[in-house]
Amino acid sequence: MTDTAMRPTHPPRRRRPWWRTASAHLPLIIVAMITLFPFFVMLVISVQPGQAIDLPRSLWPQSWDFSEFGRLLSRGEMTTWIINTAIYAVVSVVLVLALASMAAYAFAKLSFPGRNVVFLVMVAMLMVPYHLTLIPKFILISELGGLNTHWGLILPTIANVQALFLMRQFIAGIPNELIEAARIDGAGELRIFWQIILPQTKPILATLGVFVFLWHWNDFLWPLVANTASAKYTLTVGLSSLNEEQTSLAVTMAGALITFVPIFIIFLIMQRYFVRGVTMSGIK
Repeated sequence: MTDTAMRPTHPPRRRRPWWRTASAHLPLIIVAMITLFPFFVMLVISVQPGQAIDLPRSLWPQSWDFSEFGRLLSRGEMTTWIINTAIYAVVSVVLVLALASMAAYAFAKLSFPGRNVVFLVMVAMLMVPYHLTLIPKFILISELGGLNTHWGLILPTIANVQALFLMRQFIAGIPNELIEAARIDGAGELRIFWQIILPQTKPILATLGVFVFLWHWNDFLWPLVANTASAKYTLTVGLSSLNEEQTSLAVTMAGALITFVPIFIIFLIMQRYFVRGVTMSGIK
């Protein structure tokens, strides 16, 4: 008897009816449409410059005029604001992830006096309202000469306790046997962190990277306080200053869409790692 004849036969799998698949995705489609509706409204308003907005009739414009986007991007200050925001967000992401991952490794896998006490004190800082720290940060940065500078904008934001907490919880789930085996082979703590810990934390790094980028890209209050010169404005502060010039609603909505596009692109690129990091963090 041949091997083929000895193999057990399985009945063919029945295909799931299409209407069941459609009904399973219908709630997600509805939620997605509700979520994207405000962005659609922004787009519709931005392509109707000089026209009175009458909802819901204005949701279906007869013509689409993108001239406000070109007029807004042609302003030299707009390009400066985009560059300032990109520097603020990208540099902050790199520094926050670097410091949070190294500190999280120390709190999760290294033993030193007062480790738990120090960690609890840092986590307790999450209960302090952000606005209470605004004035001390401003005074400190002002005394250091950091107002209207990139480093003065970035420095107070790189000690992110939320990122530290999430990284520490993730690294704590990495088996200690991997670290002990590396130590037996003669690896130092820096090499263990770089070659063993960091590769294991790619999902949570991607997740935190998206969150931190989003926080800094949309940050308004601290850039408003730390920068008084128009050349140092970020996008959120710069677009807010346009309202003082009595600009049209179409220009404001065009600027809001320009602010939204980079975040959306970053999310699409990092979506696979983002979902995996959220899932693994929940499991751990």
